[in-house]
Order: sequence, then structure tokens, then C-alpha cells
Amino acid sequence: MQLPAVPGAVGLSLAAFPVSYALNCGAALAHPVAIAMMGVLVLLILFCMAYLLGEWSQSQDPLFYVFTVFSFTSVIDLIISLEEDGYISGFMEFYLKEGEPYLRTAYGIMICYWDGIVHYVLYLAMIMAITQRKNYRTLGLYWLGSLMMSIVVFLPGNMLGKYSSEIRPSFLLNVPYILIPIWAGMRLFSQPKSLPCCTAEKVVAEQQRSLYQRPLDLGLILFLMVAATFTFFRGLVVLDCPSDSCFDYIYQYEPYLRDPVAYPKVQMLVYMFYVLPFFCLGIYGLLRPGCTWLPDWALVFAGAIAQAQFSHVGSSLHHHTPYPYRTPEEVWWVFLLTNVLYALGPHLLAYRCLHSPGFFQPAAPTGQDGIKKHQ
Repeated sequence: MQLPAVPGAVGLSLAAFPVSYALNCGAALAHPVAIAMMGVLVLLILFCMAYLLGEWSQSQDPLFYVFTVFSFTSVIDLIISLEEDGYISGFMEFYLKEGEPYLRTAYGIMICYWDGIVHYVLYLAMIMAITQRKNYRTLGLYWLGSLMMSIVVFLPGNMLGKYSSEIRPSFLLNVPYILIPIWAGMRLFSQPKSLPCCTAEKVVAEQQRSLYQRPLDLGLILFLMVAATFTFFRGLVVLDCPSDSCFDYIYQYEPYLRDPVAYPKVQMLVYMFYVLPFFCLGIYGLLRPGCTWLPDWALVFAGAIAQAQFSHVGSSLHHHTPYPYRTPEEVWWVFLLTNVLYALGPHLLAYRCLHSPGFFQPAAPTGQDGIKKHQ
């Protein structure tokens, strides 16, 4: 008998509330090692329940089980953020005290909000697509970039910042968030693309248009150039560049970059060494026709930058950030406008690549009837 998978996944994920409350009541005096073992046990039980749900819904995609389990952990993260902001209490206090105390930082709270809201919605959407035998590659690549960005900043920030002495055995519970996304990413990239159908003539005509005939592409190139410059500048700021402009920026506009938790420094370095090269490659892909890799990677980096900017902006303004490191109120609008535009640009690039992909498809002989739509 086939059962609806999405209601089952929602029910399983909402079980995070009674489970966390029960563990909080029974683990007040638990040792950090015991808390880590409880986390492993909960994950094993979750995978077993996800397997049963997958059997009932007749799902054959292994990512179904991953998304079902991660939807549960997303609700756990939402509980953590709500509890730390004082909206609820009595659920995760034991874990934050003896498990992962760095989740009480402003950055930890913001990534929990993102995981508990955005990732949760993506998990349910992808579970629904899997059960309906629909293509979820676009959603999956966006999720992949978002999750990987949070991990590559969060884990090094824990080890390098002021909470490096607070790492407990529960830190190892983050290992699946490194290994599983790598495996999931390989599966997502191997799935067939789902793009609008373009005839060979349309592809040729699109690729023969000059840059001046493509105003959107021209605007995106200008944005990528400005964003690349801004990315390089903020990288120099966290590397303690002695110039007056860097000094003024870090004290007047983004003092959060000086916060000893190290997350903002790691974030800016990730931008500098990974996002900056992508901006340059994006410019190349908009100038040279046939860069088939750009639509996929535009999606990945759009998700990554969205997560990063949400966490960075939220942490800069959050009351858990010490007052000397918060963004001054008199520059809020400049700070918000700059960072929102920084996050918006990659989404416009991804939209352009997906909405009109002819420029990025390999050139086909004009005698062909068309390029088949990928299923």
C-alpha cells in the first residue's frame, strides 16, 4: 500500500518537539559523551523510520531517506534558535550546555533559523518531487550549495574561534553533514537536466547576439565585477590590511568582522577563495557561448551565498553579538542594502541561466530540428 510521503515526513520531523523535550528532562546531568551517544542513537532510529516510510511510499530514490532524516534535524535546529531567542524553553538546554555550546552564538542561531525554515521547506519540496517521480535537480543543487556553505564556515569557525576549547564529542555529529552532501551532490549532478526546449536555430541565434544586444547579461557582468571587487576588499579587511579604507570599513560599517568567534573571518575568506573565482568564471560564461557548466554552478552558488548572507547579516545585528561588534544603527541601511544586493545578484544570474539557457547550450548544427528537452 502506498502512503503519502510528505505527511509522513512532516509527522516524523515534528516528533523533534517531544523527543527533544523528553531528552532534555532526562539528560540534565548527562556527560558530554553520553549526549553524543544519544545523538547517534536518535539518528540511527531516524534512518530506520525513514526507511520504513520509504517502503510504505514505495520510494526508490536513496535521497528520500536523507531528506526525511534531515527534515527532523531541521526542526531540531529551529527549536534551538527559538529557544535561544526566548520564544520557547525546556527543549534543548541540555544539548546547548554539554553538547554544542557554540550554537548559542549569534551565528549559530542564524544558521539554525536558516536550516529550520529554508532547508526544511526544500526537504519537503524534494520529498514531494521524489514521490511524484518529478525532477528535483534544481532544488537539490540550490540546497547543496546552501548546506555546504554553512558547513565550510561553521566547522572551521568552531575550531578556530574562541569556542575552540568548548568542542565536545557531539561535534562529531556534524560529520554526516560533510559526507552525505558530497555523495548527494554527486547524485544530483548525475541526474538529467530539466531545461526549456530550444531549437538549434534558436540556440545559434542566441549565441550570435553581441553583448550589447543582451542588456541583462551586460548588467550581470557589471554586477559580478563590482561583487568581485567587494569580495576581494572584505577579504583584505579580515586579513588585517593596514590601509585606511580597510580600517574605516571594519570599525564603521562591519565591526562584526572583528568578532573573536571567527565565523565572520572564515566567511569572508571563503568568499575570497571560492566565491570570487566563481564571479570571474561567471563573467567568462556570460561572454563566451556554450558554457554548459554555468547554469548548474550558478544554482549552487546562489544557494551558498543566500545562506551565507542571511547568517552574516543576521549575526551582525543579533543581540547575542557583543555590542562593540554589532553594526552601528546609523549605517544599517547602507549595510543592509549592500549585503542584500550582494545576495540578490547570484540569484538573478541563476534565473537568467535557467529561464533562457540557449546561450549556455553547446552549439548544434542548424539543420537539426531541435535540442531535445531533458527529462
